[in-house]
Amino acid sequence: MPAASLQLPSSAVIRPAGPRDLAALLEIEASCFESDRLSERSFRRLLSGESAGTLVECTQRHVRGYALVLYRRGSRTARLYSFAVRRECRGQGIAKRLMTEMLRLAAARGCTRMRLELRRDNVAARRLYERAGFRLFAEAPRFYEDRMDALRLERPLQPGRTTRALPIAGKGKLAA
Repeated sequence: MPAASLQLPSSAVIRPAGPRDLAALLEIEASCFESDRLSERSFRRLLSGESAGTLVECTQRHVRGYALVLYRRGSRTARLYSFAVRRECRGQGIAKRLMTEMLRLAAARGCTRMRLELRRDNVAARRLYERAGFRLFAEAPRFYEDRMDALRLERPLQPGRTTRALPIAGKGKLAA
């Protein structure tokens, strides 16, 4: 199946990540997270497996952000495992576009809800997630390496819903 990409303003696209994006993903991870970073080995495994989906938002020059979602066989719950936008690219709507597409794809896979954890002190991320319809359902004390508590959020999805067709990269055709 060809990789799909969503055409965005100013020559940016959202597309599935692949091995060619590994260096950029590691760079974003290192610049955005002080601890609990994904390793190169983890990224390689997640990019090549069927239990995860990773989207990148990029221009012709570089990857500006990514969303990594985990799926478990037999479960209708998707887990947003990692989500980051380069600091110098924030405030351009990249996070909102990645969030919208990530939620759409999880619903298209038949998921009925998405869950995530975030640091209690990450106020900006919490605002983004709440604007996207996520709500607090639990807390996890000392969840992170530095013993910071995590907030656990979730939002319902409409399974099978595909509200937007995606152009196939390089083909100019539409695919659901």
